[in-house]
Amino acid sequence: LVRQKKKKKKEEGDEADVLKIMVATDNHLGFQDVDPVRGKDSFAAFEEILRLSKERGADMLLLAGDLFHDNKPSRYTLRNAISLLEEHALGDDAVEFEV
Repeated sequence: LVRQKKKKKKEEGDEADVLKIMVATDNHLGFQDVDPVRGKDSFAAFEEILRLSKERGADMLLLAGDLFHDNKPSRYTLRNAISLLEEHALGDDAVEFEV
């Protein structure tokens, strides 16, 4: 038990030096957005990514690949994407990352 506690303390102390990056790829927001059944699937998945990123204490969310399904997303798609980012990613918290 003593060794485990010491190891745990060391890991907790080192966590300040770790940059946690959540990676999500090919979100394709707006895919089949006019479909009454699957139209909101891409937004639900994106919201889950944003929520998990925050819950797991990620310092950064890297969105690789295609964020939008179309190269000219609909207003509906843009509005939903901005709304989700405002709700889950924007805030008054200080940026604590330094190089």
